[in-house]
Amino acid sequence: MTDLRIPPDRPSPSVQEILTGDVVPPPSVMLSESPATGLGEGDVSADRYFSRDWHEREVEQVWRRTWQMACRVEEIPNVGDHVIYEIVHDSLIIVRSGPDEIRAYVNACLHRGTLLRTEPGSVKQFRCPFHGWTWNLAGQLTDVPGQWDFPGLDKDKACLPQARVGVWGGFVFINMDPACEPLDSYLEILPAHFEAFRLEDRYKAAHVAKIMPCNWKLAMEAFIESYHVPMAHPQVLGYYGDENTQYDVWPGVRHVSRMIAVQGVPSPSMTGLDANLTIKHIRRDVPFYGGAPIEASTSREARAKLAQRAREKIGRASGRDLSGLSDSESLDLIEYLLFPNMVPWGGQALPITYRFRPHKDNPEESVMEILLLFAKAPDGSHPEPAAITWLGLDDPWSSAPELGSAAMVADQDTDNLKRIQRGLRASRKPGVTLAAYQESRIRHFHETLDSYVLGGGSKPPPR
Repeated sequence: MTDLRIPPDRPSPSVQEILTGDVVPPPSVMLSESPATGLGEGDVSADRYFSRDWHEREVEQVWRRTWQMACRVEEIPNVGDHVIYEIVHDSLIIVRSGPDEIRAYVNACLHRGTLLRTEPGSVKQFRCPFHGWTWNLAGQLTDVPGQWDFPGLDKDKACLPQARVGVWGGFVFINMDPACEPLDSYLEILPAHFEAFRLEDRYKAAHVAKIMPCNWKLAMEAFIESYHVPMAHPQVLGYYGDENTQYDVWPGVRHVSRMIAVQGVPSPSMTGLDANLTIKHIRRDVPFYGGAPIEASTSREARAKLAQRAREKIGRASGRDLSGLSDSESLDLIEYLLFPNMVPWGGQALPITYRFRPHKDNPEESVMEILLLFAKAPDGSHPEPAAITWLGLDDPWSSAPELGSAAMVADQDTDNLKRIQRGLRASRKPGVTLAAYQESRIRHFHETLDSYVLGGGSKPPPR
């Protein structure tokens, strides 16, 4: 085992050095780092990305035992409003059953198993379309056509089975394990870190889902490290700190990790880049920074002026005074991972949340979702939550204009993910090799995954 501290050869300036020089400083949770320790150096088994046996273990030990983000609270504002959350074989109705109550019902009629709902919407009861068995929003069986023909049926005991439900940050979470730990403890340090980011004060401005040509873990891993950026996204190197990205894995924290990648400064590999070229490049790729010309004589000045432009634009769009928003929250990629499949971002620069799931029962396809969460208007004039846009295997992310510049990066990664999934099948090497620092979040994720799939989830397996 290797005790990894901050790598001595990591390119500079570090994220912390950049944050220290910002005009408007970031929240205190960002002013420290926790590089991984004791995660080992061995390869991660390749079969977990395509094996039917591994996939079925994940169904039982991960998807039916962990807390998963199911929807946003604002998607079900009124009693009877509901969405459908599906994961492999399981289907749940997430419904507002009362003004201050949300429930998650197993989406199957207790007569002959018909799905009760196939689309989101609003109802006063759940009536099976096959024979008409009906449950109220409290999950109680209220009507059985021809009940005389079911002499053994006790309607009081025929309530819809439920999953556990919790709410954090404006998200609704479900867990199908009745003996699971509470959501509050499962989230570990996440609520404290997001006190400054206030995801509950956002609304869903865009939601795009795409069927991906790879295992759900491969898709997620492409978005939780910056090591691939120079090859996959070379256009961003003029304004994105790739090699000096900060990766945080905290001792004793199993479900959460973080990375901070700075923007508005060039990659350490782009030595001697003129500050005005940095501005030119980011304005070329991200129209958000357009408008009146911006000029700077130093990299630090360029970052400060770009942050100011972002504060002004986000403030105008949300009707809020954001003059105190930190440079980092205005510019940087502040990305967390909540095991198993949710990737929420802090700050306002790229207000993204990702979600990754298997596509139906296929371990070599997945569903990747990109949600954009914009600040709510104080007067409530912000739009209703966006409906989901579905893209198929052959549809590029760029066909969803609501994603803006994020689509270009996602398309570049999708092209690589096709090759990775096929390459893992073709390879004679039984494992995947990971960098000690830059891919430490991936290794940390797999350690937690192993604890669920191989160890039952209650504790990490002994090292």
